[in-house]
Amino acid sequence: LLLTIFSFIFGSIVGSFLNVCIHRLPRGESIVYPASRCTTCNYEIPFYMNIPIFAYLFLGGKCYNCKTKISIDYLIVEFIAGMFSVLLFIKFGLSIQFVFLFLLVMSLIVVTFIDLEHMIIPNVITYPGILLGLLYNGLLTDFHSAGVLIDNFHLNFFYIIYLLDEVKIFNALFGMILGGGSLLLIGFMYKKVRQIDGLGLGDVKLLAMIGAFLGWRSIIFVALLSSLLGTIIGLSIAFYRKDNLKYAIPYGPFLSFAATVYCFSGDLSLDYFYN
Repeated sequence: LLLTIFSFIFGSIVGSFLNVCIHRLPRGESIVYPASRCTTCNYEIPFYMNIPIFAYLFLGGKCYNCKTKISIDYLIVEFIAGMFSVLLFIKFGLSIQFVFLFLLVMSLIVVTFIDLEHMIIPNVITYPGILLGLLYNGLLTDFHSAGVLIDNFHLNFFYIIYLLDEVKIFNALFGMILGGGSLLLIGFMYKKVRQIDGLGLGDVKLLAMIGAFLGWRSIIFVALLSSLLGTIIGLSIAFYRKDNLKYAIPYGPFLSFAATVYCFSGDLSLDYFYN
């Protein structure tokens, strides 16, 4: 129980830092300097007024100095980060999976809020994220067993699938290629048919990052769920606005949501499709 409480506190503290990233990264500002301050009056926030969740509630969602209203997004991000920290801890405990999937989920939170507001997915998140995903699966790889499987390799579709599933680093590499490549191909074909860009390269890099972390099978799950959610939300917005489906909606949040779901249900999903 104490570790669970601590994991929530830790997650919410990280969530406070995520708010800094969400605000500053799209503006090209440093996430380290200067210290947190009000974006309206530039008042530097002391540490005791920067306690996650509690500070927002205590101040009534307003700046202590100028009384300007603070976006509720700050509270939401801190709370979500705390909750996902708890859920990941419950599922994986104190393990390498917890550390790396925590970093993935926190990155997806930043991506979601930036993409919703600015319609961009910063490279400073996806490029390091791809490398981090490959490192994660490299650490999980049993290279001795991988060598045995490679020595006995034969050109057979089912053996190749078995090899990808058993060797984590191969799984991650193919997941990265499949994720980025498939979305890049879809975007290319959409542009050829409609003569307009349907997907940004940020989405391509994001799905490559997801594949690098979660493997090639995750791409199937993430692509299907994100497409379904995107279609439902897109049609709902079009119906509400009564326009001709040309209203642009960011795709990053749908990819991020589907990838987060896979982090918790991936084992079940794999068993279902594999059997």
